[in-house]
Amino acid sequence: MTSVGGIANPRGKVGAFPVEPRFLGMGAVGAAIAWLALVPLGFLFWQSFMTPRVGGRPAQFTLGNYAGAYSSPDTLPLLANSLAFAAGASLLALAVGSALAWINERTNTPFKSLVYALSVVPLVIPGILFVVAWIMLGSPKIGLVNLAFQKAFDADGPLIDIYSLPGMIFVDGLHYSPIAFLLMTSAFRAMDPSLEEAAMMSGASIGGIARRVTFTLAWPAVAASFLILFVRSIESFETPALLGLPVGIEVFTSAIYDAIHRYPSDVGLASAYAMTLLAITSFGVFWQSRMSSRGGRYATVTGKGFRPRRMDIGRWRWAAGGFFLLYALLVIGLPFLVLLWSSLQKFYSAPSWAAAKNITPKAYYAVLAYPNVATAIWNSVFLALSGATIVMLLTAVACWIVHRTKTRGRWLLDGVASAPLALPGLVMGLAIMVCYLALGGGVYGTIWIMLIAYVTRFLPYGMRYNSTSMIQLHPELEESAAMSGASWSLTFGRVVLPLLKPGLVAGWIYIVIVSVRELSSSILLYSPGTETVSVVIWELWQNGQYVELSALGVMLIAALFVFVVAAQAVSRQFGVREV
Repeated sequence: MTSVGGIANPRGKVGAFPVEPRFLGMGAVGAAIAWLALVPLGFLFWQSFMTPRVGGRPAQFTLGNYAGAYSSPDTLPLLANSLAFAAGASLLALAVGSALAWINERTNTPFKSLVYALSVVPLVIPGILFVVAWIMLGSPKIGLVNLAFQKAFDADGPLIDIYSLPGMIFVDGLHYSPIAFLLMTSAFRAMDPSLEEAAMMSGASIGGIARRVTFTLAWPAVAASFLILFVRSIESFETPALLGLPVGIEVFTSAIYDAIHRYPSDVGLASAYAMTLLAITSFGVFWQSRMSSRGGRYATVTGKGFRPRRMDIGRWRWAAGGFFLLYALLVIGLPFLVLLWSSLQKFYSAPSWAAAKNITPKAYYAVLAYPNVATAIWNSVFLALSGATIVMLLTAVACWIVHRTKTRGRWLLDGVASAPLALPGLVMGLAIMVCYLALGGGVYGTIWIMLIAYVTRFLPYGMRYNSTSMIQLHPELEESAAMSGASWSLTFGRVVLPLLKPGLVAGWIYIVIVSVRELSSSILLYSPGTETVSVVIWELWQNGQYVELSALGVMLIAALFVFVVAAQAVSRQFGVREV
């Protein structure tokens, strides 16, 4: 018996390279992942140096796209806006999320279990709906918060102006704060609190302990969380498009969208902007990985067991509890309630006794009768279920190659599959559009190009979930099957996949949720008949159909929430504790 690729091969011969299904499967999966992750990016890079085809004139090599992009007087403000928006939103999200996590994990504040449960809810709300809800709340003219402020204090101006760079930072920071909360909660739970307890016994104040001990020890997690949030914010599309473009505030994502949708389209200019945005996000991902690798010097988790001791913050515990409730109101309560109110009106109007008499469910009937809604729902369901299934199966084989074989360069497969993490959704959509326009084959303009985009974009998430589960499996189970004469395909299907079930199910559920919310890639790739629910919401907003938009948004949020609850209930049968 010989060993090929690190796994026992009872039928192989020394020095031979047997053609077996596993080698064909490994090669096919590696080629598919390389194609999905690298080929569109290569075409995007190529397109950034080409002139557009005009009439019968072929495209030619040029540096004009970069010259036009970076010699323009608008370029410096564009870069400044992008960095200021991303930095501001990520700092706000990190500050709010870290404060909530520290209060929740380290103090005796009330409502803690409620806050942790509610932290998952905002992740279900699509970004475009969250932004639309805050337009209805914070618009200088029709925003309910501003109208209530002006009426209560007899003020002439608005309390907040959502159509500004600070307004964009506020909305995006709130939207991503649950991610910061979950990231920092994990860090605080894994931290040995003995140093905090020693500081407390020495008479240090609560604020001093948090500043000098807790957050100092959690510095790698803080820095890594900031970089993750920075990448998410700089690739954000919904907030800059809905809040920035109407008042002339452009960032890279909105500039790419504008270049594609102007007449005539300037794909070369959009590609040049996309390469810059890709460089920024790649830099953020690189430093995030560096911070993770250097986190050992801050380690406090050892073989010694510990039980965190909650700090008594006295009368401030009720103020902290109020902060919890205010946060839940801003992130969940007000956005959902304003959408619900708007969906029950004949036309959008501020809440009043007069408007309450006009409550009607007609908007829901109108949405269900809307020509594209049924098709969009089917497309979203098909893309979410198909994309999640393909991603989890592809990455299951990829993780087996990375963690179970001794194939040279297997680390490269892991890196290639994780590469789309640095690609903003809009850049991903542009790269795939350029690729399949150049290659032809009848894919562009169909539902299949969107499926390709979804599979490519969510490959890194499949790698994360499958890698976690694969590492926990001992190879002796596969070796036993091989010794019994089972083929690789039989072993993988009957042994490996069933044991990967917790990670497979958790990753599948997560990818389904984020696929239904996806807009930034879809907005460049959809065509008549391939719209998704998020695209229909975008079109309703552009058409000024705010009541119908709100009704569709309420139904989408309710459906996603029911799906999450049902999926979590079913996933417990597979040993999945959290998604």
